[in-house]
Amino acid sequence: MVNICLVEDEQKVAAFICKGLEEQGYKLKAAKDGFTAKSMLQTDEFDLLILDVMLPDINGIELCRQIRLTDSQTPILMLTALDQVHSKVSGLKAGADDYLVKPFHFSELLARIEALLRRKNVKASQDHILTFDDLKLDTWSSIAERGGTQITLTAKEFTLLELFMNHPNKVLSREYIAEKVWKIDFDTGTNFIDVYVNYLRNKIEKGFKNKLIHTVIGMGYILKSDK
Repeated sequence: MVNICLVEDEQKVAAFICKGLEEQGYKLKAAKDGFTAKSMLQTDEFDLLILDVMLPDINGIELCRQIRLTDSQTPILMLTALDQVHSKVSGLKAGADDYLVKPFHFSELLARIEALLRRKNVKASQDHILTFDDLKLDTWSSIAERGGTQITLTAKEFTLLELFMNHPNKVLSREYIAEKVWKIDFDTGTNFIDVYVNYLRNKIEKGFKNKLIHTVIGMGYILKSDK
């Protein structure tokens, strides 16, 4: 199921969009402001973001710019009541993929979303080389390298590393890791996630000063550079 994050402070507009998209089979999570949206993006994985320009705390264009600092892949559709060229240009320059002016017909919103998701899927099929810092992962040949040195990983370690590299600078909970890597619900009475993360850490960090996988106490793990 496609997971969409909607950031819209107008309650009626948000309800209209959520109801319509859910009827089309999409899964929606809504935020009323940029602060809430950024918190959601830290813990949830989304296939597409819909951002209103006029938000109470931070405008959608600045929010888009901040998101693009750590996420260059997720499609972003901007919504605005300001039918002005400069507003559209600012949004696109900030990293938005498309723009829709209010008021709009739901059919046009749906068409824009479908087009962005098709574009994302084509790009995803081409992006088989994942890179982060000096770490490289070839998902076609299942080869991992750091600093040009090949690293031998088990199948689960490779899948775990791929998950981290697909979500750089995002905190991944143990529950999320268990679901995505092992396809099971996480049992809080076990520590197998921690064990596997430590296995992976030892393999990709041994001999390197820069640590990449960090523990976030009470939340999970995050792939980030400590340079």
